[in-house]
Amino acid sequence: MKNIFIKSLAIIGAAASLMACSEEYLETAPESAVSPSTIFETTENAELAINGLSKMMTQQYLSTQGMNGEGTIKSWYGNFTGNDGQKCNQTGWSVLWNCEYHERSTSSYDYYPWYYYYKIIGNANLVVYNIDDAEGAQSDKDFIKAQALTFRAYCFLMLSQLYCHRWMDSNNGADPGIVLRIEPTTGDIPLSTLAETYAQIYADLDEAIKLFSGSTRDRKNFYETNIDVAYAVYARAALTREDWANAAKYAALAKANYPIMSAAEYASGFNTPNDEWIWGVYEAEDQTLYYYSYFAYQGANSSAGACRSYPYAISKELIDLIPQTDVRRNLYLVPTDEEMSDSKLNKTSGQSTGLLYKRAFDEYSDKLYSTSLVYIYMQFKFLASFMPGGGCFNNFRSAEMYLTEAEALCHMGGRDADVQKLLVATNKNYDPDYTCTKTGADLLTEVKLYRRFNLWGEGFDWFDYKRWGDTISRKSIADGGSFHSTFAITIKPQDTNAWTWVIPNREKDYNEDIN
Repeated sequence: MKNIFIKSLAIIGAAASLMACSEEYLETAPESAVSPSTIFETTENAELAINGLSKMMTQQYLSTQGMNGEGTIKSWYGNFTGNDGQKCNQTGWSVLWNCEYHERSTSSYDYYPWYYYYKIIGNANLVVYNIDDAEGAQSDKDFIKAQALTFRAYCFLMLSQLYCHRWMDSNNGADPGIVLRIEPTTGDIPLSTLAETYAQIYADLDEAIKLFSGSTRDRKNFYETNIDVAYAVYARAALTREDWANAAKYAALAKANYPIMSAAEYASGFNTPNDEWIWGVYEAEDQTLYYYSYFAYQGANSSAGACRSYPYAISKELIDLIPQTDVRRNLYLVPTDEEMSDSKLNKTSGQSTGLLYKRAFDEYSDKLYSTSLVYIYMQFKFLASFMPGGGCFNNFRSAEMYLTEAEALCHMGGRDADVQKLLVATNKNYDPDYTCTKTGADLLTEVKLYRRFNLWGEGFDWFDYKRWGDTISRKSIADGGSFHSTFAITIKPQDTNAWTWVIPNREKDYNEDIN
């Protein structure tokens, strides 16, 4: 796998030269002297270009610490800005974690997702545009094109979740969407509508599914897209679009071959693929991003200062709703009443140098770096597999698809029994006592609760709260919660530009079709 990834960088870098133009903001300068005609001369070379798309999901961008591909989207845009977790005591970043950058069109935080996803889209377009003329079997060309289309659809979806209004607020999709770049050009293109954006995502996935048909992916190549990944992207897109029937349909298809992981696998650190992973991001120890890596921001055992000094913690309000019989609770440092009243526990930040500190290193020493600070409710779900913060991580796994199908069926109505079965199937490996007899609105609340808990820290928090139109409500320790007082805020659905990042100035500067 190592050699594939090294070679893929050269191929995809040369591919970028096909897009060269005056739009410097896309940074399309070639990274290799390989001739573009060589890249798509054969399907064997084109496969390396596809591997390059995978590698782009774990690279540093914009010469900025932490902007590390897909991991940054999960941590900075999905987790730390959400309702159910916090970077303990990292008050210097409160403006970002409190969602105050959404309308700052000159900020690198506003620009980064736009830059990152369109960089992948541009390279995927090169594959789609050129692969038909490559030398090789038609089945290989179909599989390669299908992979590129799936990447493109995924990136369009992520962009729409960040830079567009919720579907429920979009005038049935008439509100602005994103720039739909579907050819290898960086010319002026106006914004689509949100409805047109989803139509393109669906069209890409429909074609990908057709082209994938009959082909398979080696399970060890979890970083590649296949038909199950296309189903999973379809399910997530349909859920976000409130297209309940397609969300349920494609979620069921996506999860069919991926069993729910065991309790031991769930507790192993989320850094190594297992049979539940549908699609993930690969990071090798000899190609690590070091202190910029994903686990260098939320790995409990990481030697990086961002983890040692500012651990990632679940909220008290969420974990208090989970039964004591659920073994997943053991992945969080839930304080006892005695530990909360300890004089060596800071009642503003939640840091402990006393009883809770001692228990943390007694019970979780194998999941803590030796100089880590200890805070209430800190997590041990995510662990680096090598220092300072390296490891693989998942983009889609079966549990998300179970919960997506369950949520969609709740909205479709008349399927309470099926939803109950999906919840039991999702939770039984971790809580043998779990049962569900709830119906109607209470059942939907239960689905949302277990989605929040099961997928906690995997990049869903802010995105789910946005599409639900739910209010972020973080309570301080003094008010019975667990958040540092700086993060104890309320963000309503209409606040912070309705949770919508604005189109970056650098796109407007070079794209004259956007005002």
